[in-house]
Amino acid sequence: MRINRAKLAYELVNKDLTQKKLAELTGVSRATINYIKAGKSCSDEVGNKIAKALGVDITELIEKR
Repeated sequence: MRINRAKLAYELVNKDLTQKKLAELTGVSRATINYIKAGKSCSDEVGNKIAKALGVDITELIEKR
């Protein structure tokens, strides 16, 4: 799955979270969060962890094709 970079950045600012803090909340490495924020794809499991940590539905974050 590919998470929309702009939506992820918006949610991080909206929730006052850093990439490091999001990594801690999700149990995913900061490097992985950085790759996703740079536009790389991730597994469904990682995407769902990010959505849960941000308190949003995954459908709000994924990039529409």
